[in-house]
Amino acid sequence: MSRETGATVSSAGALLPLIGGQICLHSAMAGARMAAPLQALRDGHSPLAVGLLLALFAAAPIALALAAGRMADRHGYHRPVRVAVALTLLGGALAALAALLSGGWRYGGLCLAAVLSGAGANFGLIAIQRTAGRLARDPTDLKRVFSWLGLAPALSNVAGPVLAGLLIDAAGFGAAFAALAVLPLGATLWARRVPVEAMADASRPRGATTRAAWQMLRTPAMRRLLLVNWLLSTSWDVHSFAVPVLGHERGLSASAIGLILGVFALSVAGVRVLIPMLAHRLREAQVLSGAMLLTAAVFALYPLAGTAGLMAICATVLGLALGAVQPMIMSTLHQITPEAQHGQAIALRSMTINISSTVMPLGFGVLGASLGAASLFWVMGAAVGAGSWPARGLRAGEGAQ
Repeated sequence: MSRETGATVSSAGALLPLIGGQICLHSAMAGARMAAPLQALRDGHSPLAVGLLLALFAAAPIALALAAGRMADRHGYHRPVRVAVALTLLGGALAALAALLSGGWRYGGLCLAAVLSGAGANFGLIAIQRTAGRLARDPTDLKRVFSWLGLAPALSNVAGPVLAGLLIDAAGFGAAFAALAVLPLGATLWARRVPVEAMADASRPRGATTRAAWQMLRTPAMRRLLLVNWLLSTSWDVHSFAVPVLGHERGLSASAIGLILGVFALSVAGVRVLIPMLAHRLREAQVLSGAMLLTAAVFALYPLAGTAGLMAICATVLGLALGAVQPMIMSTLHQITPEAQHGQAIALRSMTINISSTVMPLGFGVLGASLGAASLFWVMGAAVGAGSWPARGLRAGEGAQ
């Protein structure tokens, strides 16, 4: 994998600070994403209002992703991370202030806080993922780097909500939001350990070395990768949405449903710890197509699992399949796009994920209400199984000229 002189962050020791920085930013957003809807529900707002509030966490990343990608490509790691910290901190502070208000003012403040928190976490994510790719010397290293980095959101999705929940019970929503607002400051401390990247001459015309971000979509490999990424991301959303519904239909307790989702999360983390040891034997296209076929098989069986134990087995296998995907997607993305546009390529991927996370749950609700939770698994299983064919066609290096 070619590198321009001076364009690579040279210290592999920067990976731990990148993981630490992402945990600080993502934990703050994840905690707010749990606490804000809970505050709205306790205030008596409708499920529609709560759904809108949740959607706002993904709306800002859709609008600002390309700007974040361009900033990362133009200025490296540190400037976008400072923007990310400022946005996330401001979002937490605004949510803490909103907790002191009442009625529509409180809800409006929570909505604005959701926009800021979502935007901040995504700004940081794009810069972190772009910089992580520059720590790798070859495709095998790319898989290792993104496997370790993939642990950050898994840990964040536990740390943020748990911290918020404990503080809400102990001291109220205001204290919880105030504590979440402090977390992003940890990213600035971790950033001191990330080497400053030697960027290309900023005075050169942007079009001289890079194409417009949207032109990357003309590359067949990029279109295939985004399709595969969308199908697998939607599979993740289907599982999160349909398991509680299916569990309720089966008469399972809340703790049993939580255990099934917890087993899934542990399985995701476990496979990401395992991948670095096997990276030299793995090929991205083979892993992606295999993961899609395995996901399709699990989705076909999930509705037939009548007990919590059988559902937990399905969740374990699904976690292994979907947990292996993100490192392969990111490795392929870095190999099929021009190095000068890695940030913008990551931004395009982020946009597809956030659009899906905003729009698809509405479709899940309609389909689930009319046909039942089992139909979600079977329809998505058929789609992701068919998607394994374009996944086989992905070739490292295609389109990276």
